[in-house]
Parts: sequence; structure tokens; C-alpha cells
Amino acid sequence: MIETHPHPASPSIGIIGMGLMGSSVMQMTSADRGWDIDQTRCVNASTAADVFANSHIIFLCLPNSQIVRSVMNSARLRPGQIIIDTSTGAPDEVAALAAEIAGRDAHSLDATISGSSAQLLQQDVLVMVGGDETVFEQCRWLFEKFASDVVHVGPSGSGAKLKLVTNLVLGINRAALAEGLALAQQLDLDLNQTLDVMRRSMAYSRIMDTKGSKMIAQDFTPQAKLAQHLKDVNLMLAAGDLPLPMTEAHRALLERAIALGFGDEDNSAIFKAIIHP
Repeated sequence: MIETHPHPASPSIGIIGMGLMGSSVMQMTSADRGWDIDQTRCVNASTAADVFANSHIIFLCLPNSQIVRSVMNSARLRPGQIIIDTSTGAPDEVAALAAEIAGRDAHSLDATISGSSAQLLQQDVLVMVGGDETVFEQCRWLFEKFASDVVHVGPSGSGAKLKLVTNLVLGINRAALAEGLALAQQLDLDLNQTLDVMRRSMAYSRIMDTKGSKMIAQDFTPQAKLAQHLKDVNLMLAAGDLPLPMTEAHRALLERAIALGFGDEDNSAIFKAIIHP
């Protein structure tokens, strides 16, 4: 746990996007207001404009860069406001939007989160932040309210870039765990014992702690939706010219899972795509 630094100014905080991550950020930061396209999730705001008009710091917890762009195109920003984009977006688009926000006399940070909404509620996520380092330091106290670790990783777009890299490894670890458990099931091994042995072996990855039991119990209540990770995988494959053969195979498996109807389930439901006949 990192030390939390008090912030004497107590700026007003708003959230745009009150899904799993946004609602968790609101709970941990005690944000003043939140808006979502689903009106049942809104808190002290009937429109996105209400949030921008009454908040000094605004978190964008949205599904993709296109929705972020749509929201920001209609936003009326005030000088000095800080926009914190937590979405996993295309790095070039994130950097371009940051430049536009700066041109409107406001500030922006791309603050991508490694970990699920459930882990955020336990203050057990890593935040990777791109943007001006001075603005980052001004917001560090706020990230520390819900993160176990916070790191500034470079200029605008850097948080988005590093999120793609970490999600690539995380997603393949999750798929490898699903495939290993599927093989264990086919070999008539006890799955709980198999998971315990893998945790104690050189095969261990932290994903076993968060997704292993869900796969065995086939409890796919979403902490992070499977379809959302396919969006991230497509961004990885579009990010450069380097061949990513394991990511290509992972994309095919995610597409199969979605075709089978598992897209709105937890990303651990990739296990079902492997064992499904």
C-alpha cells in the first residue's frame, strides 16, 4: 500500500461513464457527480454537461476512444480543468485529443488501470499515467485513493501504449490458464488440485488468483467483459507492424467466444470457448 498524500484544495470530482469501472472510481474517490447514458446510473447529474460545468477534475471511464472523442467534442471546458481518461484507447488518438484539450486551456492525463473494477475497490490496481508530469503530481493523491501503485510513464499517449502491452501479456496468461484447465479436465484431473499445483509451480501467474476459481466454478459474472478485451486485442494488432502471432491466435479464440454468445460474460469465459464442442 502506498502512502496517501492529503490534498487541501478538495477539488470537485466528476465521472463520465458509470459502468463497472466508473462506479468503482466514484465509490473510492467520493466523487461529487457522475453521468452515464444509462440514466439509472447517474449521480447528481442529468447530462454530461452537468459534470463538466460542476467538476474541476473529470474522469472519463468509457469503452473506447470513439466514445471519448464524442463526449469531448461536445464538452465545454473551463481553464485549468483536468480530464483523466481511464479508457483503453488507441495511443495516437489519445495523444491527439490531449493536444486539443491543451489548446482549450485545460489539462489531460491518460491514466490506464491494470486490474478489474473489483480489484480497484480493494485498492489493488496499478495506474499507468501519460501526460504532463506536473499535472500528474497534482493528481497523485487522487490515484492513491484507489491504487496500490501509481507510475508516470511518459507524455500523453504513453499510458495507453503501456496498457496495450500489459493487457497483451495478461490476456495471453488468461487464455493459457483456460487452456491448461481444459486439458486437465479432459485428463480427468481434479481441477481445484490442478489450480493449486500450478500456483505452486513455475507456471504461476497472478491471473490464477483472480480467474482460476471463476473458470472452475464456471461463474462468469462480469468483472471485465470478454468482448471488451477483444477491442483491446484489435488495438494491439493495429499499433505497429511487428507480427504478434500469439495475439492473433488469442483474437481468434475471443472471436469464437463472442460468436458462441459469451461476449457479455466475464473475460474468464474464454474457458468456455475452449471446452465448447
